[in-house]
This record gives sequence, C-alpha cells and structure tokens, in this order.
Amino acid sequence: MEAMPCQNQRLGPRPPEEQAAGTVPGGSRLIRFAEPGQDSGCPSPDSSSSSSNGVAAAIPAGEGAAPPLGPQLKLLPMNDQLRELQTIIRDKKSSRGDFVFSADRLIRLVVEEGLNQLPYTECTVTTPTGEAMEQGLRDCCRSIRIGKILIQSDEETQRAKVYYAKFPPDIYRRKVLLMYPILSTGNTVIEAVKVLVEHGVQPSVIILLSLFSTPHGAKSIIQEFPEITILTTEVHPVAPTHFGQKYFGTD
Repeated sequence: MEAMPCQNQRLGPRPPEEQAAGTVPGGSRLIRFAEPGQDSGCPSPDSSSSSSNGVAAAIPAGEGAAPPLGPQLKLLPMNDQLRELQTIIRDKKSSRGDFVFSADRLIRLVVEEGLNQLPYTECTVTTPTGEAMEQGLRDCCRSIRIGKILIQSDEETQRAKVYYAKFPPDIYRRKVLLMYPILSTGNTVIEAVKVLVEHGVQPSVIILLSLFSTPHGAKSIIQEFPEITILTTEVHPVAPTHFGQKYFGTD
C-alpha cells in the first residue's frame, strides 16, 4: 500500500528565506504532493500536529495506471491537482462544502476532457443522464442539448430498470456524452446505452463520462459494448458510493 500525501505537505527542506514564516512571498502556502514510493509523512487523523488540515488516504500501488482493458478505457493523466480532488472526495470526514467544491472541479475536468474527445468540427452533443454532472457540462457548453434517462437499481438484485427517457428527436445523428458520476457495477449504464441504441444511437458515438470507476464496472460495459469510449479519472476496486448523497446533501 502507498499512502496518499497530506493536502498541505511540503516536500524537501525549506529555503532559508521561507523557514521562518513557512510561506512564499505574498503569504500563500506552498502545497505539493509526494510522488508514489516516497514517504508522505502524513499525520494520523488524531495527531496533535499543527498540520491539522491534512487529508490522507491509502491507495494501492500502480495508482493512476491504466488497467489492461483496452484502448476504450481512458484515464485522465494523474497530477497533484487531480490527486488532491480525489483525496477530498474519498475522505468521509470532508465537510460538505469542501466535498461539493472539489466534486464540481473534478466534474469540470472530466467534462472538458470529454469535449476534447469530440471531432474538430461543429456539432451538438446530447447528455442523457447524470444530474450531478449536468451543471458542469452547461458551464463548459451553454448551448448543449440535454436528454434525460431515469434508471433505478434494485438494492437486492442490482438489476436496473428504466422508468423514463426523453431525447432530442434527432439524437440518432448526434455524438452523445453519457454522464454517470460513479461507475460501480456498470448495470445502470448498460441499460442506458441499450435505450440509446433503441433510439438509433450507435455505441461508437457514445462517450461515457464518469468521475470514478471500478474495474468490474468498466469491464462489464466494454464487454457489452466494445465500441463505446469510457473517460474517467480513476479505476479502483472501491468507488466512493456516497457521492450522490453527499453532493445533494441527502446523507
């Protein structure tokens, strides 16, 4: 296991001019994360250290590396900003304000990369699902046309059932960004793609945008629809399933 570094951790010795105050000119605090394999030196949650705002989480080795699921699965390049946002979202002790702020930032990063996957020609994309991610998409593209799919999964059987679907009448001619924040089993997304296919959309023009994905969920979708593209920030066996409740304040 590798320890995710503290949010406010500084690596290496401080320059002499910063040793006294611990800040850079202008009063801003230097923030940097440890690279994989380095000792993070993070204090425990109940530590009496003065660095009480640090957030730490344990993640397995190879974090950020693409799993062997083929070119359909794409990961955002890992960097300090992305690692910090993932840490705050995964930490159940994060305040709702910090959680929503970090989630909104991560949503925008995923949406913007999703837009980068579209052809370099004028086109309109349709977003069928993903209420939490919808505003992030609208912030990036104001004229976007939005479709809706309401799907609920049975808590015992995990079977997904479609209750509502409404799309633009010409959706079969469009590129589609299918948005689903937390990809766990993949069952809900598979049902959503089936509905899109019934409306004439080919899987090859669908780009699934997800914030967090499990290997099982991504594999299930790719096996069912080999031509689909999945864009996510992380593939990890444990997904932050509390996302919806915390984002909408229903936890």
